[in-house]
Amino acid sequence: MAGDGGPDGPGAKGGWRRTGSLDEFLAAAGPFLRSRPALHTVALTVTDGLVRRGLDLYGDEPPRFGWHEAPGEVPAALLWTPPFAPMLIGGDEAAARGLARVLAEAGGLAPGGIGARVEQAGAFAGEWARLTGRAARRTFRKRLYRLGALTRPTAPPGRARVAGEGDRTTLERWHDGFAADVGLTVGFGAAAWADAGLARGGIRLWEDGGLPVAMAVATPPAAGAVRITTVYTPPHLRGRGYAGAVTADLSARIVAGGDEAVLFTDSANPTSNGLYRRLGYEPLADFAEYAFGADPKSP
Repeated sequence: MAGDGGPDGPGAKGGWRRTGSLDEFLAAAGPFLRSRPALHTVALTVTDGLVRRGLDLYGDEPPRFGWHEAPGEVPAALLWTPPFAPMLIGGDEAAARGLARVLAEAGGLAPGGIGARVEQAGAFAGEWARLTGRAARRTFRKRLYRLGALTRPTAPPGRARVAGEGDRTTLERWHDGFAADVGLTVGFGAAAWADAGLARGGIRLWEDGGLPVAMAVATPPAAGAVRITTVYTPPHLRGRGYAGAVTADLSARIVAGGDEAVLFTDSANPTSNGLYRRLGYEPLADFAEYAFGADPKSP
């Protein structure tokens, strides 16, 4: 990689340049990421975390970065924080296939999957399967929403409040409940996730009868956008409007702070998609994630 002794430097194949240097990556691709903060929300919050908390934030394996160059612009970027799959941000299908070729030819650490907008993710996955013989399986499809005009729902009993240290046990239990519901790893484990959220005051609760009944979490602001994550109500309390109430409260606070509010949903979940549309969230883009077989015979 450029910047860490790897093979790709100026004039790298297919227009892709790679580096292990976060500073070099942000100097080249930072303006591109910040140009569309709502669309690039995940890459912005991940790189912000790496800047603030160090390159070992996600594990011992160092992150990989890259960007695709076109005349006068950077139209795409690569953000790879093992053990998580790489993220391809922006670009077209040709750039996605080019990145798959670059990574396949580079050898070394092989990606276990890819996450990108639907068309680019499919192009990368198809090219990776062709080059390596390793099967590509789509594991998730999600939709990114951006808040337009907020429509507050009829509020259920109770009130919103910020989570405090006394809520830690509940938060850790709900973290695990949310992760089980969506089938994904959330944060860095329940305790570390709660530590980070409590430290920045980013966890909002709905409380009814003196007890927390739902939560929604805000990422730190990044280039003018804040992403709402981990919206959760315990199963026995669902259907009472708590999730909509706490999400609307947090959304209003984000907008009042001068930022855009964005969030992701599982595209296949009509309940969550319907809820956020009723609150005033508008679809912005669809994303997909693929997993790759460990060997050519793996499913």
